[in-house]
Amino acid sequence: MDRESDEASVADHLLSSLERLVKRHRTLSLGGGETAELHSGLHAELISAEVTHELELTRRELHRRLHPAR
Repeated sequence: MDRESDEASVADHLLSSLERLVKRHRTLSLGGGETAELHSGLHAELISAEVTHELELTRRELHRRLHPAR
């Protein structure tokens, strides 16, 4: 694979992962009442952590593909 193809493959994987993450979290029901605010904050933290994880995996994969060990 060439560099552009590698970058496109990694980008496609990241976008697919983020789309799955969004779909999964949209299915969660927060309900109502006093606990909804707490759950909303925790839900936001969970999403943030998952996005951070996906970005780190993408950075590592790009680095691995673009700077192979010699």
